Amino acid sequence: MRYFEWTTSQNIKTGQIPQELPDDLCELTLHEASALIRYRLISSRALVETWLDRINCNPQFNAFISIDAPAALQKADEYDRHLENGGKHLPLGGVPIAVKDNIHVVGFTNTAGTPALAGFFPQTNAPVVASLLEAGAIVIGKTNMHELAFGTSGYNTAFHVPNVTGIRNAFDHSRIAGGSSSGSGSAVGARLIPAALGTDTGGSIRQPSSLNGCVGFRPTVGRYSCEGITPISPTRDTPGPMTRSVQDVILMDSIITGASPAQPPATETIRLGILKEFWDEVSDPVLQITHTALKKIQATGVQVVWVSLPDIFELNGAVSMPIALYECRSALAEYLLTNDTGLDIEDVAAAISSPDVREIFERFVLPGRLEEHGGKPVDLEQAYITAIEQGRPLLIEKIHSLFEEHQLHALVHPTTPDLAIKSEPQATRFEAFARMIRNADPASNAGMPSISLPAGLSINEGLPIGIEFDGLPGSDSQLLAIASVMEDVLGRESSPLQKNTC
Repeated sequence: MRYFEWTTSQNIKTGQIPQELPDDLCELTLHEASALIRYRLISSRALVETWLDRINCNPQFNAFISIDAPAALQKADEYDRHLENGGKHLPLGGVPIAVKDNIHVVGFTNTAGTPALAGFFPQTNAPVVASLLEAGAIVIGKTNMHELAFGTSGYNTAFHVPNVTGIRNAFDHSRIAGGSSSGSGSAVGARLIPAALGTDTGGSIRQPSSLNGCVGFRPTVGRYSCEGITPISPTRDTPGPMTRSVQDVILMDSIITGASPAQPPATETIRLGILKEFWDEVSDPVLQITHTALKKIQATGVQVVWVSLPDIFELNGAVSMPIALYECRSALAEYLLTNDTGLDIEDVAAAISSPDVREIFERFVLPGRLEEHGGKPVDLEQAYITAIEQGRPLLIEKIHSLFEEHQLHALVHPTTPDLAIKSEPQATRFEAFARMIRNADPASNAGMPSISLPAGLSINEGLPIGIEFDGLPGSDSQLLAIASVMEDVLGRESSPLQKNTC
């Protein structure tokens, strides 16, 4: 039987109920898995067992730090009994998900990918997790990540399987999964799980989603609670969903926020801005696929206009690192204290395993300074004050003016300028870090909602490439509605299952 596509809401509306199971249960989306359980075509236990088997068969991705199979199966059995006894079906009832290991889930350690926190068990769920659990989701495990979320490669030396350092790409085991939500991206892309939560400070949901063929959504800062999440920057941090479809992102967003989804607009009413600077200096494989995606979008009647902000990277550079590095010290220190970890920031820093993250803390975070300028060290606090009071407001003002001048609904651009690079120590170099976040970081600093969709696979390498859409702060529902239209045009990413085991 060919793989089918349908949704719970569509089936309820039309009265059509699925009659068969798909050939491979690992290909199911959240909507599809939920509907199969709802209509008793399969049990929650069977689905949980399927994904647990697939995780066990594919340790080479290094995607998980912890898994609790007995607890997941117990919760699956409880949900199956709930339905057997006539209980009401929940939106995510009996469907397994994964959560990045810097987001609190009761029953699991919350390591944030660093050794000092390997024994820390949170006493309460993060609100973003609690909402999904109330909707019936089953957390099957906590995903691996770049240590303390300070990186774009996922090359974490602290947590790994034998002979494999770093979280690996779903389509090519020799390459990075991106970061810092590396394990979530790899797990969803490799069909180890239908959906996961990640966090995004400078692109850490969108990059791994792009590199692993997933959909990754960064909401407007503040739309989702950051309580119960190991922080970097309160100004920039946000959790967000990583899935295989826009519809599943919309489902998770509606559960977390309680907001009703917006209706998808007609294509001819959508106006997208192609920001020239985000398309300059993009590698040929990425440019080729994203240009093709753009042509498909234009062919549907979507209005596309070229726009420019010549100083976008200069504006962003004056804001990005000063805010992240300065806020990290106080935010992390408060987090460690209020969550009764028994540690302070010096304890955590002393035990950092990954050389790139250790350098960040020793050179910048702890001493409170930036790189030297004109032969003199730059005071981090003063740079932060300037960024918050002048740099960030100016960046936001210019982006708002650009949207207003050209009557834009969103910007569109390649999520990352390059394909996934080889997973090796060199992947953690600052040059690689800066290159990876080049297009995603400005939206982070402006507090904008952004979503990365699969644009296709590179012709020679067969690697996923993402295309990102950025909206103005607060336009999340509109952006998700536009993204659903774009997914109809571009389609979903093809599966890497034939390349993996089991």
